[in-house]
Amino acid sequence: MDTSQAIDFMRANHHAVLHTRRKDGSPQLSPVAVGVDGDGHVLVSSRETAIKTKNLARDPRAALCVLNDGFYGAWCFVSGSCEIVHLPEAMDGLIAYYRDLAGEHPDWDDYRDAMQREQRVLLRISVETAGPNVSG
Repeated sequence: MDTSQAIDFMRANHHAVLHTRRKDGSPQLSPVAVGVDGDGHVLVSSRETAIKTKNLARDPRAALCVLNDGFYGAWCFVSGSCEIVHLPEAMDGLIAYYRDLAGEHPDWDDYRDAMQREQRVLLRISVETAGPNVSG
């Protein structure tokens, strides 16, 4: 699987496990929902205070195992570097992320207020490698 195939897979499959690195280098894993922006970057909504966000601020290397809704069957692995987009710059991206995953929100003003209250950020991951390239 090449990076363009992985990006296409993530456009249709949004369940993933994000791997970041703790201060001591050990793995930290988080279940997340992924979207893909128009430039092919993987998007994840997080909070300023989340461990995954703090880990990525210190070490921007990120990896994702993306699964289909049925869990078994097709999946992909991607890795790359992460940029953390903070509010207020993140708001348009957070709205696009929500629309991509869930459609229209019933009250966008309420959504914007919630993003502020929750100190949301947008994790924007550049896909540098993808797999699997073989199956066992």
